[in-house]
Amino acid sequence: MGEKVEAGGFDLSDRQRYRRKLQQCLAGLGRLLGEKRFDRPKNLMGLEIELNLAGEDGMPRMMNAEVLSRIASPDFQTELGMFNLEVNIVPHRLGGRVLDQLAEELQTGLGYADRKAQEIGSGIVMIGILPTLTQQDLVSANLSHVDRYMLLNDQIVAARGEEFTLDIDGVEQLTCTSASIAPEAACTSVQLHLQVTPGRFADVWNAAQAVAAVQVAVGANSPFLFGKELWRESRPPLFQQATDTRPPELQAQGVRPRTWFGERWVDSAYDLFEENLRYYPALLPICGDEDPLRVLDEGGVPRLQELVLHNGTIYRWNRPVYDVADGVPHLRVENRVLPAGPTVTDVIANAAFYYGLVRALAEEARPVWTRLPFAAAAENFETACRHGIDAELQWPRPGRGGVTGVPVVKLVRDELLPLAAAGLDAWNVEPADRDRYLGVIEERCRRRMNGASWQADTYHRAREAGLQRESALAAMTRRYCELMREGQPVHTWPVGFPGTHS
Repeated sequence: MGEKVEAGGFDLSDRQRYRRKLQQCLAGLGRLLGEKRFDRPKNLMGLEIELNLAGEDGMPRMMNAEVLSRIASPDFQTELGMFNLEVNIVPHRLGGRVLDQLAEELQTGLGYADRKAQEIGSGIVMIGILPTLTQQDLVSANLSHVDRYMLLNDQIVAARGEEFTLDIDGVEQLTCTSASIAPEAACTSVQLHLQVTPGRFADVWNAAQAVAAVQVAVGANSPFLFGKELWRESRPPLFQQATDTRPPELQAQGVRPRTWFGERWVDSAYDLFEENLRYYPALLPICGDEDPLRVLDEGGVPRLQELVLHNGTIYRWNRPVYDVADGVPHLRVENRVLPAGPTVTDVIANAAFYYGLVRALAEEARPVWTRLPFAAAAENFETACRHGIDAELQWPRPGRGGVTGVPVVKLVRDELLPLAAAGLDAWNVEPADRDRYLGVIEERCRRRMNGASWQADTYHRAREAGLQRESALAAMTRRYCELMREGQPVHTWPVGFPGTHS
């Protein structure tokens, strides 16, 4: 949410006042759009990565405050759980050698943070869900000691009015309950930001929605939770259930969850912010002093704090972002579908694929979202989460009408990688960078190997060697950390363990 929130309660009038402020903010956004007050295109992208802390034994370490104190860099911040950190990379202009620059910055920053964490018996792990987490780790006592997390937990728990139920039926089935939102902290992601003009926003958002399933399928890295093998990318169902303010009766009525894919293609950024107000009650009805319409009347630029705060409590997989930089407002699409890891090279490859693909798809004469029903895109997303790189997705037939099923590895290699390459060319990305990082995606598809499949295959090798479930997960996690630190992309990782003929 990015806001420093002081813990405290809310009275009955707070929500009504907040709702009025939200309507004023929305009207202000409408005026800004109508008056064309937004920043000109700068081809700016940004990157955030959520991280885990684990010791040499592969087990989580609840010590983010101590690790952050040692890192002592504003690039690293707290996240929801005490075993979480987040690293933010300053915005970069897409073009030239930007991909290699990002990789170098990440390797330097994460390497330094890892060394500092190791000084006190911890270490940095980039992975979608740390496989060694237990239910006992994900309790409210292990939430970071930051007011906004405590307050958010209290408000979501109060809105739900009962324990959260986790029920994920995958390779195995997990069913349990939680008294807090702490299980959400297990979900560690990569967030890709792209600044866009209002006129391009809808095309970029729609393109991002259309390819979200493909991103998840090739980038899946979260097959385990609480000792169970679930979906290849288990973060989305976990995140939705861990933040679900709806008791079963409201779910049965069709009330929308706060974590959702969406239900339609859009025509503007305004559509998404308006939906946020129409469908979702406030979780944190905290009002600032700004009168956004008066600020506009006086020729200024409102910060729309209430709208921004509310937007931060609705967890779309592609989220609209309003922000003000150097006194000028801008819009971003925040892509939130990818898990962290496995390596810096894999993260940059995923980013290259995304930025190239959305650029190309947003500029097609017959955009994919005019040929793919939104319901099919939403179904694709769940299918990709379930099956990862082995998924079969619905996609428009090339050159003909209708939609057909196609294995994601075939879709990526035959159709989407050439589009992503063309998109990176349109961004003026250096051909060597383009080929290197898109080549990582191609090799994943050729070998049908990503983080999730490596984790699952290596875990099963450990079980076949006689290890019990918890020991096998810990051994796999330790091996994952070794290979992550070596830095070669995951499709090159040998399955199993050294010296076991695996």
